[in-house]
Amino acid sequence: MNDTADLVGVLRAAGETTRLRLLALLADGEQSVKDLTEILGQSQPRVSRHLKLLADAGLITRNAEGAWAYYGLAPEGPGGDLARWLIGRLSADDAERLRDRQRLEAVRLNQAEQAAAYFAKVADSWDLLRSLHVPEEAVEAAIVEAMQGRVVDTLIDLGTGTGRMLELLAGHYRRGIGIDASREMIAVARAKLASCAIGHAQVRLGDIADVDAGAGRADVIVIHQVLHYFDDPGRVLAQARRALKPGGEMLIVDFAPHGLEFLRSHHAHRRLGLSEAQMAGWARAAGLQVSELKSFPPTNPTEGLTVCLWRLTDETDNPI
Repeated sequence: MNDTADLVGVLRAAGETTRLRLLALLADGEQSVKDLTEILGQSQPRVSRHLKLLADAGLITRNAEGAWAYYGLAPEGPGGDLARWLIGRLSADDAERLRDRQRLEAVRLNQAEQAAAYFAKVADSWDLLRSLHVPEEAVEAAIVEAMQGRVVDTLIDLGTGTGRMLELLAGHYRRGIGIDASREMIAVARAKLASCAIGHAQVRLGDIADVDAGAGRADVIVIHQVLHYFDDPGRVLAQARRALKPGGEMLIVDFAPHGLEFLRSHHAHRRLGLSEAQMAGWARAAGLQVSELKSFPPTNPTEGLTVCLWRLTDETDNPI
């Protein structure tokens, strides 16, 4: 941004009350136009115009996913740097900013409640539902292969669901911890682990977007078919990173980008898959790097989804 005219254009884009509010909200993570409209109490066309001006100026990024679009602060470059500089100078006690944050928390709480209701409904049949149109056997074989020859001290499974990953990898950890926000899922997982006589694993009720420090730090963190339930997977990844030991790694399984909108309306999905570029960016922001990516095409190309397995490794020797 060396050109004076360019700099003036960027400052004009940021120098408006609603657009500053949008930048402050996006500093707390990626948001959809729908949620930003609800938080600001403004019309969708008006909010979209403000977002377009910010995106055109390089202050924010836009990722289209089917009928929705998600916005976030530009992760790098002069536009993103300027946005963060401006946000850092906004008063945390400003009444309007406090109201926006309260509304953001209300939106997130509503989303969590919707997801909890869905998981409570499907808990007993979760493993069957998850296997539909997905090459689950091949994915699970790749997960086991990624742990081949290793027995780690601690493995944490975030969004453990029915505890399938703790069961699958039982021979590869000395202490396993599964965390999930659904009481119904936790109940199913406890019963499953007991029936399999897996005594060195336990499951806990908790928020995987804010991992309790009491769980300790893990050599390996597994996040299996979870991130697409969050508006901002990068935020979840950054929080999970705090529970990873120096030199540890994450195994992440999720869908590749797709256009099946019904998964939002009927199955509580928030993101329609995760792209290679998105995962690389989120990993980099969390101090991790993608060391391996495997893709598994569906057994039925006309109905199924491609599943990806990412291995993320620690870039540093120092804890965050």
